[in-house]
Amino acid sequence: MSEKNREGKRTARERMQQERAAEEARAKRNKKMIIIGVVVAVIAVATAVGVVVQNQRSKPETPVSAPAGAIGDKNLVIPAGPANAPSVLTVYEDPRCPACGSFERQFSPTVDQLEDQGKVYLNYHIVSFIDRSLGGKGSKYGANALACAQDAGKFRDYHDVLYKNQPDETADSFGSTTTLINLAKQVPGLVTPTFEACVKDNKYGGWVSAVQQDFDKSSFKSTPTILLNGTPVYPKKGEEQISPENLVKWVDEANQGKPLGTTGAASASPAPTSTAAETNTPPSP
Repeated sequence: MSEKNREGKRTARERMQQERAAEEARAKRNKKMIIIGVVVAVIAVATAVGVVVQNQRSKPETPVSAPAGAIGDKNLVIPAGPANAPSVLTVYEDPRCPACGSFERQFSPTVDQLEDQGKVYLNYHIVSFIDRSLGGKGSKYGANALACAQDAGKFRDYHDVLYKNQPDETADSFGSTTTLINLAKQVPGLVTPTFEACVKDNKYGGWVSAVQQDFDKSSFKSTPTILLNGTPVYPKKGEEQISPENLVKWVDEANQGKPLGTTGAASASPAPTSTAAETNTPPSP
């Protein structure tokens, strides 16, 4: 082989080595860029999720408006009866909850009597979680209508009417504002243009959501949840089954030696907000 041919082969070999090295360098750069792109994408997604979560967390949990006389640190509780009564009966209810309807139909006369005698101060948490599991708006609209009735000073009467006319759990009758207003006609003096607008406009929708958020954060998982002075009494208090007779007995035992609350017009709903007995931090069951 001539010197000229050997030089040509060496030059070609070197050129191939240079091209291979350049190709490997391009492959490394491309691989690096792909890795950087993936990392950037992951960070972007994580950031987006974080923003969404943060936005959800940062949503104001205190509603813009609450029904008249609502109590507690966020005004999420509807009170009934004398605020200076010696015992507090705390009630968590969903308007669509069949067990709540059963409780109310059995115990409402007894609870009303205890309230009228100045023995208990009622604190109602109107929750609305059944809409989430069964669909519809009956829990939320029913809770809003109860808040509207609170504005009118007719909460107790309308509360009784709703539970006496509670539909089957799977029927979303309370999701109709027309139904809610028609039922309100059973309460003398409740249906006014103001009440109708409150129901139709879902005036307290934000408040209803805030009450549910508060319930979600609590240790309670079902309704009705009934507490007497912070102690669960439904379906049992200790080993004793709840009954109208036992509820009266438990209240009388708790009130022993204590003055009864003020009854009559002085205790009429809506109650004042500044002397809240409830703090929206329920005790553990």
